[in-house]
Amino acid sequence: MKKTPLLPAEELHAFVAQYFGKRQAYQNAVEKHGSPLWILEPAVLKEKADLFSRAFNRNFNTPSFYFAMKSNNLPDVSAAMLESGFGLDVSSGEELKTALALNARDIVFSGPGKTLEELTLAVRHRDRTIILLDSFGELERLKTLVPNADGGAPIRVGIRLMTTPEGLWKKFGIPPEELPRFWHQVKNSSTIDFQGLQFHSSWNLTPDRQVGFIRFLGTILKHMPKEFNQRVKFIDIGGGYWPGEGEWVHFCGTPEGIGTTSIEPNQADTNPTKSNPAHMPPHYRIPGTPIEEFSRILSREIQAHLFPFVNARICFEPGRWICHSAMQFLFTVIDKKDRDLVITDAGTNVIGWERFEMDYFPILNLSCSELIERPCRVLGSLCTPHDVWGYSYFGMDIQPGDLLMIPCQGAYTYSLGQRFIKSLPKVVRI
Repeated sequence: MKKTPLLPAEELHAFVAQYFGKRQAYQNAVEKHGSPLWILEPAVLKEKADLFSRAFNRNFNTPSFYFAMKSNNLPDVSAAMLESGFGLDVSSGEELKTALALNARDIVFSGPGKTLEELTLAVRHRDRTIILLDSFGELERLKTLVPNADGGAPIRVGIRLMTTPEGLWKKFGIPPEELPRFWHQVKNSSTIDFQGLQFHSSWNLTPDRQVGFIRFLGTILKHMPKEFNQRVKFIDIGGGYWPGEGEWVHFCGTPEGIGTTSIEPNQADTNPTKSNPAHMPPHYRIPGTPIEEFSRILSREIQAHLFPFVNARICFEPGRWICHSAMQFLFTVIDKKDRDLVITDAGTNVIGWERFEMDYFPILNLSCSELIERPCRVLGSLCTPHDVWGYSYFGMDIQPGDLLMIPCQGAYTYSLGQRFIKSLPKVVRI
């Protein structure tokens, strides 16, 4: 079994140093707007969008890019993506309403279980929206709406393909083997214009899952009618691309064991109330593939396995890769209950889940900066023991009033924030 490598100290220190270098701008924002605070950096968003599009434009002819709004539903983020020439990938009627309000002109509507109300909204804006159908039932619901349409252009649709018939991912799409049945139901329609295919695999630290499905899809297209393959104008291969630094985690056995005290021999017997030093778990890095390598490999596989049968535009739905580093979270130490335990003014309701019990991101003490990491339980102010920000911080010391920051919290955190016990902080742009 291959062991997960440790996160190299020099890489971690370089990562931390770049944010310490901008600490004055972060401190100024908190002085003006208060703590806790979300920071959005639109320039970072646009830089990432440019890097992503350049990587794939290098190996694909006229690809299309759709920002996955579910990764960060802050409208300002989607607005920045539109300014960068991206379309929007929406997964609900609420997200579709936001995209329309932002005047997005190129929208793909994905996701399972679309309601009649949601489909009606998409039909009403069919000049801007392609519906990525998720099931035969969804196709039947759409058909009931078509006679009530206003006589305009046909409804553009694609079909999502199931990437695995096992486990919870069976929730999405139709089995690829059922494409002939789908084609039989739409090929003669004058009101539903079938235009393409979509599939999606998540947690793509490497291209392996996408490559495997591309090869499988090629075997399906090889046996589809020529008329079907000629109608395929786009193939949307989804997103799920991981940032290049990979995934950073800390493991100490079960989640219940993470962050527990490190007790010296017989200490528990001699003085059960004595405070014990916090344990700083080791940091591991699950490596990620650079996006340039994704582009090269996916281009090669698509050329070999799909383009012999279809002449299609290739579409991408990046979310995490784009917005990951564009938002930072700032909060303040309120209480120091022991030399190795502090309470902050923000709880993890801000990010919506117990992320940092397993995931690792460095906590930076902007008030007392130093490129040395010290053990300390940094906890939130919610009435739950799972309110964990981390088990260490970078700084010379940590005291009440110190301003802390966790960088790179733009993906699947802000969107998941919830009003559990405490309210949500505001967002400011810098």
